[in-house]
Amino acid sequence: MPTILTVDDSPSVRHVVKTVLSGAGYTVIEAGDGAEGLAKAKSTPVNMIITDLNMPVMNGLELIKNLRKVPSIVGIPIVFLTTESSDGTKQEAKAAGATGWITKPFKPEQLLAVVSKLVRK
Repeated sequence: MPTILTVDDSPSVRHVVKTVLSGAGYTVIEAGDGAEGLAKAKSTPVNMIITDLNMPVMNGLELIKNLRKVPSIVGIPIVFLTTESSDGTKQEAKAAGATGWITKPFKPEQLLAVVSKLVRK
């Protein structure tokens, strides 16, 4: 089964994401901030990363910029799951290496549709 890393400082958001994805057969690894997410992505092979934008220690943009420097992670899809929705922020995320964007609050079907489009089971 594909492994997905979810990075968010909100335990409740991580729980919802994990419940939705594990219910669909994905393995989910959690991290509470960008620095923890970067460490886990470097140490555990993942098929996709879903990250929040606004987090302590290292925000989502910094996380993506750091992830895209890691050879084993370069081609892995990274999707923002955030309350931010401005076009400028989305452009900045795309320039940093984000693959996609989901705005909170989200519907479980929406999350599953994006994940199944980007990750091959």
